[in-house]
Amino acid sequence: MAVLHEPLASVQRRLLRRAVLELATSEHRRHFPPVLHVGTPGGPTITVADDPAWDHGLRTDLVGAAMRALRAPAWAWVTRPGPLSLQDVDAAWLAPTLTAAAERGADIAFVVVTRHGWTDPRSDV
Repeated sequence: MAVLHEPLASVQRRLLRRAVLELATSEHRRHFPPVLHVGTPGGPTITVADDPAWDHGLRTDLVGAAMRALRAPAWAWVTRPGPLSLQDVDAAWLAPTLTAAAERGADIAFVVVTRHGWTDPRSDV
């Protein structure tokens, strides 16, 4: 899987900044539901609003369907309010995303995006 490591390529850094900027400028509510995005920041993307009642299998199916629809997504990211430290919703999407990517033989980066920045929960970059 595509775990991010420093130093990031400038293309990756720009895409991640774009994801943060899009969230910061489009979401004006203080509290908003987490959303999974599959695709490329600033490009073709499929979004899925989180439902805490969903289990690992359903989340895996949703990520897999998004990956199939986009053919070759490079990124998956969760947008949510709060700090960048690992939250339950991040873990709830990380494992299914990795499972769906492994089933497709794909290499996909997974990050968490808030209004204040981004992080890769696997490498802490």
